[in-house]
Amino acid sequence: MNNQQILESISLPEEIKEVNKKGNASDIVIQPCYPGFGSTLGNALRRVLLSSLDGAAVTAVKIKGVDHEFSAISHIKEDVLNIIMNLKTLRLQVKSAEPIRMTLKVSGKKEIKALDIKSSSDVEIVNPDHHIAHATHPDAKLEMEMVAEVGRGYVPVEQKDRQDLEVGMILIDSIFTPVLKVGYQIDNMRVGQMTNYDRLTLQVETDGTITPLAAVTKAAEILIQQFQQIAKPKTKTAVNKEEKIDADKSVKEDSPAEPSFENIKLSVRTRNALKAGGVENLEKLAKKSAKELLELEGFGNKALTEVRKALEKAKINHLLDS
Repeated sequence: MNNQQILESISLPEEIKEVNKKGNASDIVIQPCYPGFGSTLGNALRRVLLSSLDGAAVTAVKIKGVDHEFSAISHIKEDVLNIIMNLKTLRLQVKSAEPIRMTLKVSGKKEIKALDIKSSSDVEIVNPDHHIAHATHPDAKLEMEMVAEVGRGYVPVEQKDRQDLEVGMILIDSIFTPVLKVGYQIDNMRVGQMTNYDRLTLQVETDGTITPLAAVTKAAEILIQQFQQIAKPKTKTAVNKEEKIDADKSVKEDSPAEPSFENIKLSVRTRNALKAGGVENLEKLAKKSAKELLELEGFGNKALTEVRKALEKAKINHLLDS
C-alpha cells in the first residue's frame, strides 16, 4: 500500500454557481475548495480569463480621403485618432475564421453609432449604440471600410503583418479579450468539523459577447488542456498525428469532391477583393471570366496570376479558361 492509498484524496469543489448578476458582470462562486486551493484556482483562472480567451475586434480601417491616422476629416468633430480609439472598443461576435469586411457610409449632421455599420451575417455588433463620431454639418460625409478578425488577448500594431496590407488601410491595436475585469476573494467555510476550507468568489465582467459563467468555463477548459499535457505528455508527432486524423475525418465528412474556396491558398488582399466583389465560393468564381475579375475593385493582373496559380496547384483547371 503506497502513501497515495493511505491518505485521502484532495477533495474537489462540489458547487459552482452564478450570483449577483448585474448586466455583463456577476460573481462565480466555487465551493468548497480544499484548504489553500482557493488562491491556487483563483489566480490561475484570473490569469487565463484576462489573457487567453478568444474574441473579435476591428484590426484595420480605411477612411475615404484619409492617408494616415494623424488626419482630420471635414465636418467631423473627432480626428482620425479618436475615431480609431472608438473602433477599438467596438464589441463583435465573428463566426468566420477569415477576416470580415464591414462598411460605414454616413452623410448629414448626426451622431454616428455602431448601428450605422453594415456587415454580413457572419458579424454581430454587440454594442450597437456605441459612439463612433459626431458629424457636425449637413454637408458632412464619412465613409469607412473596416476589417474584423478573431484573435486572442491584445495584439499591438507592431506585431501585425503588413505584407498584404492594401493602400490606405490603417492598422489598429486590437483588444480581442472579451473579459474586462476579474477579481477574486477567498473566504473560510465549514465542511464537517473543518473550518479552514475555502470559498472562492470570482468577480467577472465581460464585454457582452460571452457570459461570465461561460468565460470561467472556457478558462477552466484551457487549464485542463495544459495540465493534461503535463500529467500525460504527448510528443509533438503524436499530437500532429491526432490533428491530421481529425482533419482527414472533417474533410471526408464535410468537404465536397472539389476543394472548397476557403481551402484555396490566396493572399488576404486577393481573397478580400474577391469577396468584396461578391465572389465568395468556387461556383461564383467559375462564372467569372478573367476580364470580369479584372473589373473588380482592388483586383489587378497580379491578383489574377495568383488566382490562376492557386487553382492550378489545387488541380482545378476548368476555371478561368477565358
